[in-house]
Amino acid sequence: MKNMKPTKIVALAAAALFSSAALAQVVVTDPWVRATVPAQKVSGAFMQLRSPTDARVVGVRSPVAGNAELHKMEMQGQSMKMRAVDAIDLPAGQTVTLGPGGYHVMLFDLKQQLKEGETVPLTLVVEDRQHKRQEVQVEAPVKPLGYVAPGGR
Repeated sequence: MKNMKPTKIVALAAAALFSSAALAQVVVTDPWVRATVPAQKVSGAFMQLRSPTDARVVGVRSPVAGNAELHKMEMQGQSMKMRAVDAIDLPAGQTVTLGPGGYHVMLFDLKQQLKEGETVPLTLVVEDRQHKRQEVQVEAPVKPLGYVAPGGR
Protein backbone atom coordinates (compact mmCIF):
# COMPACT_ATOMS: atom_id res chain seq x y z
CA MET A 1 0.00 0.00 0.00
CA LYS A 2 3.06 2.21 0.31
CA ASN A 3 3.14 2.98 -3.43
CA MET A 4 -0.62 3.01 -3.87
CA LYS A 5 -2.34 6.24 -4.89
CA PRO A 6 -4.70 7.75 -2.28
CA THR A 7 -7.71 7.40 -4.62
CA LYS A 8 -7.04 3.69 -4.98
CA ILE A 9 -6.82 3.27 -1.20
CA VAL A 10 -10.12 5.11 -0.75
CA ALA A 11 -11.74 2.97 -3.47
CA LEU A 12 -10.53 -0.25 -1.83
CA ALA A 13 -11.71 0.90 1.60
CA ALA A 14 -15.10 1.87 0.18
CA ALA A 15 -15.45 -1.50 -1.58
CA ALA A 16 -14.62 -3.35 1.65
CA LEU A 17 -17.06 -1.22 3.60
CA PHE A 18 -19.83 -1.71 1.01
CA SER A 19 -19.28 -5.47 0.95
CA SER A 20 -19.55 -5.82 4.73
CA ALA A 21 -22.44 -3.36 4.92
CA ALA A 22 -24.41 -5.35 2.35
CA LEU A 23 -23.88 -8.54 4.32
CA ALA A 24 -24.92 -6.77 7.51
CA GLN A 25 -28.27 -5.97 5.94
CA VAL A 26 -29.60 -9.54 6.11
CA VAL A 27 -33.07 -8.95 7.52
CA VAL A 28 -34.84 -11.47 9.72
CA THR A 29 -38.61 -11.13 10.10
CA ASP A 30 -41.26 -13.05 12.03
CA PRO A 31 -38.91 -15.40 13.91
CA TRP A 32 -40.46 -17.92 16.29
CA VAL A 33 -39.69 -21.16 18.10
CA ARG A 34 -42.19 -23.90 18.89
CA ALA A 35 -42.87 -24.44 22.61
CA THR A 36 -42.04 -27.81 24.15
CA VAL A 37 -43.56 -30.07 26.77
CA PRO A 38 -41.55 -31.01 29.89
CA ALA A 39 -38.58 -33.30 29.11
CA GLN A 40 -38.87 -32.71 25.33
CA LYS A 41 -35.35 -32.33 23.93
CA VAL A 42 -35.98 -30.93 20.42
CA SER A 43 -37.80 -28.03 18.84
CA GLY A 44 -37.82 -26.04 15.63
CA ALA A 45 -37.13 -22.39 14.85
CA PHE A 46 -38.72 -20.58 11.92
CA MET A 47 -38.41 -17.16 10.28
CA GLN A 48 -38.13 -15.26 7.03
CA LEU A 49 -34.75 -14.10 5.72
CA ARG A 50 -33.91 -11.51 3.09
CA SER A 51 -30.48 -10.44 1.86
CA PRO A 52 -29.73 -7.58 -0.55
CA THR A 53 -26.87 -9.63 -2.04
CA ASP A 54 -26.38 -13.33 -2.69
CA ALA A 55 -25.49 -15.01 0.60
CA ARG A 56 -25.93 -18.29 2.47
CA VAL A 57 -26.78 -19.28 6.00
CA VAL A 58 -24.00 -21.73 6.85
CA GLY A 59 -24.54 -22.27 10.56
CA VAL A 60 -26.71 -21.65 13.59
CA ARG A 61 -26.36 -21.93 17.34
CA SER A 62 -28.35 -21.15 20.48
CA PRO A 63 -27.46 -21.21 24.17
CA VAL A 64 -30.69 -23.12 24.92
CA ALA A 65 -29.59 -26.11 22.82
CA GLY A 66 -26.66 -28.48 22.95
CA ASN A 67 -26.73 -28.53 19.14
CA ALA A 68 -28.50 -26.54 16.43
CA GLU A 69 -28.66 -27.49 12.76
CA LEU A 70 -30.08 -26.25 9.48
CA HIS A 71 -32.64 -28.74 8.15
CA LYS A 72 -34.93 -29.31 5.21
CA MET A 73 -38.10 -31.36 4.96
CA GLU A 74 -39.15 -32.68 1.57
CA MET A 75 -41.22 -35.42 0.03
CA GLN A 76 -39.32 -38.50 -1.09
CA GLY A 77 -41.79 -40.78 -2.78
CA GLN A 78 -44.74 -41.15 -0.41
CA SER A 79 -42.79 -40.10 2.70
CA MET A 80 -41.83 -36.76 4.19
CA LYS A 81 -38.12 -36.86 5.05
CA MET A 82 -36.09 -34.44 7.14
CA ARG A 83 -32.34 -34.06 6.72
CA ALA A 84 -29.58 -31.71 7.80
CA VAL A 85 -28.23 -29.34 5.14
CA ASP A 86 -24.87 -27.58 5.01
CA ALA A 87 -26.35 -24.23 3.97
CA ILE A 88 -29.48 -22.35 2.96
CA ASP A 89 -29.08 -20.05 -0.03
CA LEU A 90 -30.31 -16.47 0.23
CA PRO A 91 -30.67 -15.18 -3.36
CA ALA A 92 -30.29 -11.40 -3.59
CA GLY A 93 -33.52 -9.53 -2.92
CA GLN A 94 -35.65 -12.65 -2.38
CA THR A 95 -37.39 -13.65 0.82
CA VAL A 96 -36.49 -17.15 1.97
CA THR A 97 -38.95 -18.74 4.37
CA LEU A 98 -37.80 -21.11 7.07
CA GLY A 99 -41.01 -22.84 8.10
CA PRO A 100 -42.56 -26.18 9.00
CA GLY A 101 -42.43 -28.51 6.03
CA GLY A 102 -39.41 -26.85 4.38
CA TYR A 103 -36.13 -25.29 5.49
CA HIS A 104 -35.94 -24.66 9.23
CA VAL A 105 -33.63 -24.69 12.25
CA MET A 106 -33.62 -27.73 14.53
CA LEU A 107 -32.67 -27.26 18.17
CA PHE A 108 -31.40 -30.49 19.77
CA ASP A 109 -30.50 -31.43 23.35
CA LEU A 110 -32.56 -28.60 24.81
CA LYS A 111 -31.28 -27.47 28.19
CA GLN A 112 -34.73 -26.42 29.40
CA GLN A 113 -38.40 -26.53 28.49
CA LEU A 114 -39.31 -23.77 26.00
CA LYS A 115 -42.44 -22.02 27.27
CA GLU A 116 -44.82 -19.72 25.45
CA GLY A 117 -43.91 -16.08 26.02
CA GLU A 118 -40.18 -16.73 26.48
CA THR A 119 -37.57 -15.64 23.95
CA VAL A 120 -34.89 -17.87 22.44
CA PRO A 121 -31.63 -16.28 21.26
CA LEU A 122 -30.31 -17.64 17.97
CA THR A 123 -27.12 -16.81 16.12
CA LEU A 124 -27.18 -17.30 12.34
CA VAL A 125 -23.84 -17.52 10.56
CA VAL A 126 -24.18 -15.89 7.12
CA GLU A 127 -21.56 -16.11 4.39
CA ASP A 128 -21.33 -13.83 1.34
CA ARG A 129 -20.02 -14.74 -2.13
CA GLN A 130 -16.47 -13.84 -1.06
CA HIS A 131 -16.79 -16.35 1.82
CA LYS A 132 -16.77 -13.59 4.44
CA ARG A 133 -18.83 -14.59 7.44
CA GLN A 134 -20.95 -12.55 9.76
CA GLU A 135 -23.20 -13.45 12.66
CA VAL A 136 -26.82 -12.30 12.75
CA GLN A 137 -28.43 -12.21 16.19
CA VAL A 138 -32.09 -13.21 16.38
CA GLU A 139 -34.47 -13.08 19.35
CA ALA A 140 -37.24 -15.58 18.57
CA PRO A 141 -40.38 -15.62 20.71
CA VAL A 142 -41.64 -19.03 21.82
CA LYS A 143 -45.10 -19.76 20.38
CA PRO A 144 -47.62 -22.37 21.60
CA LEU A 145 -47.40 -25.99 20.46
CA GLY A 146 -50.29 -25.62 18.01
CA TYR A 147 -49.18 -22.27 16.60
CA VAL A 148 -49.36 -21.80 12.83
CA ALA A 149 -47.75 -18.65 11.46
CA PRO A 150 -49.69 -16.47 9.03
CA GLY A 151 -49.37 -18.01 5.60
CA GLY A 152 -48.87 -21.47 7.13
CA ARG A 153 -45.15 -21.12 7.75
